Amino acid sequence: MSDTDLMQLYSRRILALAADIPHLGKLENATGSAHKRSPQCGSSVTAHVVMRDGRVQDFAQEVRACALGQASAGVLGRVALGRRRDEIAHARDALQAMLKSDGPAPPAPFDELEALLPAREFPNRHASILLAWEALLGAIDASPA
Repeated sequence: MSDTDLMQLYSRRILALAADIPHLGKLENATGSAHKRSPQCGSSVTAHVVMRDGRVQDFAQEVRACALGQASAGVLGRVALGRRRDEIAHARDALQAMLKSDGPAPPAPFDELEALLPAREFPNRHASILLAWEALLGAIDASPA
């Protein structure tokens, strides 16, 4: 990987997203939680949710990931509240297609994920980028409400 590639991959925008992750921590009253880990890089995310009427009423995440995984979690943290499972799953699928199949960036309100387009060229980073989304979906699935 050249210095230019690294500079593009870890752009100021990605680093800004990684430095400002909303909803960090745990939820004591979570109705569902899930932990996901990437065996490839060791990154991990644990998500906690409170679901009400099929929507994410409250959300917290514990993020131990590279800057790309943190940036992805930062975008998720900005948009998770009030979302239904299918909205989160569609955004995750669009993010995966953007990274692996040259798909477009996910539409609003998930469009900040476009900052991760340079990671398309680095498949070994894709799992870390998807972790927060997988963890939230797992937490939603673990929630009875």
